Amino acid sequence: MVRIIADSTCDLSQDLLEKYKVAILPLHILLGEEEFEDGKDIRPEEIYRWSDEHGTTPGTSAPSMESALRLYKEEYTEGDELICFSISGQMSTSGNVMRLAAEEMGIADKVTVIDSENLSTGIGHLVVEAAIMAAEGKSRKEIVQRIEDLKPLVRASFIVDTLVYLHRGGRCSGLAAMLGTTLHLHPMIVVENGKMHSAKKYRGSLQKALTAYAKDLEPAMRKAKRDRVFITHSGCERELVEMVREFLQGLGIFQEILETRAGGVISCHCGPGTLGILFIEDKRV
Repeated sequence: MVRIIADSTCDLSQDLLEKYKVAILPLHILLGEEEFEDGKDIRPEEIYRWSDEHGTTPGTSAPSMESALRLYKEEYTEGDELICFSISGQMSTSGNVMRLAAEEMGIADKVTVIDSENLSTGIGHLVVEAAIMAAEGKSRKEIVQRIEDLKPLVRASFIVDTLVYLHRGGRCSGLAAMLGTTLHLHPMIVVENGKMHSAKKYRGSLQKALTAYAKDLEPAMRKAKRDRVFITHSGCERELVEMVREFLQGLGIFQEILETRAGGVISCHCGPGTLGILFIEDKRV
């Protein structure tokens, strides 16, 4: 049997993890001297509160070797094979921990670690695809080849409500953050080739920015795989999430519109009010 593991940055909801039988290896969140496991013993609201009180971004780190070994022992039995998904290797050493743990346990030949070259439900899309194939009885080789084909087709982007958290994390200057706040600028952060970059800036209210963002994505979404699309956010107002959902429903493209909450790692760096629409391009369209 092929079992699927992902690090906590995949941002899949508990319902989806249970549905697709995916096990999670948590990254760590560092609030000063205190260390927490992402998605287990800390909530994004606590992260925001700490960040605002201290005027800095919490640290994040890869999973510990001990956690990886413990998870492998729970998930692996004789005859099984494991496929493990990590956040982009250019953002974390999570994948290296997974590989080293497999070597330490003596099951390296039974484990494939996939660098998603992505984050959040950009990883989640790949994890779900792999889990479906595993449930269908596909081999590890077949699943890995399919995922490698899909990786460059994942379209992951987000609209950021505030530049404060990007500034605190060193991802934009203080001047840019100040001007962005004054001018009500909302950058569109895109993940490409394993890295994040700002592709566009929307001006005005967050509602206006999200409306324009969704419309800008429409041509690409009309070429998307129709199985599912994710709305992933770090704590947006309910009416904004529903507005985006209604827009996607109106397109009549996707069989499933799945909403997930961004975990601690994404929340640390992007702050509250961040929302993304994530899908996979269908190169056959």
